[in-house]
Amino acid sequence: MVLDPRCHSVVKTVPQPVCYDARLVLHAPIRCAVGNVTHTRIKICGITRPEDAQAAVCGGADAIGLVFYADSPRAVTAARAAEIARQVPPFVSVVALFVDAPPEQVRRVLDAVPIDLLQFHGSEDASYCRQFRRPWLKALRVRPGLDITGASADYAAARGLLLDAWRDGVPGGTGQTFDWNLAPRALSLPLVLAGGLHSDNVAAAIAALHPAAVDVSGGVEQAPGVKCAQKIARFVAAVRAADQQLDGLYDDQ
Repeated sequence: MVLDPRCHSVVKTVPQPVCYDARLVLHAPIRCAVGNVTHTRIKICGITRPEDAQAAVCGGADAIGLVFYADSPRAVTAARAAEIARQVPPFVSVVALFVDAPPEQVRRVLDAVPIDLLQFHGSEDASYCRQFRRPWLKALRVRPGLDITGASADYAAARGLLLDAWRDGVPGGTGQTFDWNLAPRALSLPLVLAGGLHSDNVAAAIAALHPAAVDVSGGVEQAPGVKCAQKIARFVAAVRAADQQLDGLYDDQ
């Protein structure tokens, strides 16, 4: 594996000032009282190295994702996750991703790592997701015929519904987009958009669906599990530019 040396330098940027509770990160878009200010949350998922967590934070991400699914090339152990989490400052959330994990595995991770939000990517039902008494997201892999509106009702206790691309046998991290026209424009839960996002298409995704948050992994990597600070910075800049465009539309109304 040959790594791009340009990606080893962390780009220091100042995140846009926002006011939110860290426990509510990835919730509904913020509309501030003075003027119109959109802040689409950004999660950099599949972090496997402490330096990549630093790059995500310095690049302006609102959350990082840690994958606890052994078949993923981005999987981490609880010990490694704890090391990564130590790089995350206050008001940036740490999200743990599981796929049909035994409850004991989830509890062991929660005992070892300061997790703010759980993200479930398998066939978990709502009762399974609720049992850990932590805020949680439910991921759906989108394909024609999926009842997204019904799922939003089934998982009503979730902090949000994450929509990802469908690939048979692959619960996430496919690097593929799905047909955004399949996503309802009005859901009872905040929408988190994933699936093949990168700096060149995220603005179109935000304009189309107005999600509460976007979730990226492969789109900011130089190799599976190895993030690129420059790609993170470009992705964050593209999201913030899309937010400003939305604000302009609101101002014109």
